[in-house]
Amino acid sequence: QVQLVESGGGLVQARGSLRLSCAASGSIASKVMGWYRQAPGKQRELVARVSSDYTTLYVDSVKGRFTISRDNAKNTIYLQMNSLKPEDTAVYYCNTASYPPFPWGQGTQVTVQS
Repeated sequence: QVQLVESGGGLVQARGSLRLSCAASGSIASKVMGWYRQAPGKQRELVARVSSDYTTLYVDSVKGRFTISRDNAKNTIYLQMNSLKPEDTAVYYCNTASYPPFPWGQGTQVTVQS
């Protein structure tokens, strides 16, 4: 079973940037992969996804600010987050965007101060 480890979160000022990484323990080259986030009191939501052919898709709230990418040779997914807003504050997770998901990792906390 593939294990996922997210990293790169932290505390940042509004309009700042962060780059998240997600390292998988096995091959994810054939998988549609996504970044999810869960804010306190809210459901987990898919914010960005990248297909095996590198096609990307974003939720409207992050379009133009976030960029998802993948490095299949490293079994790693990235999320470049620019122009961060306080409403981006959440725990960020990566996982496949298809069913069934891999076991969820611990996530990485992103906190954006106004």
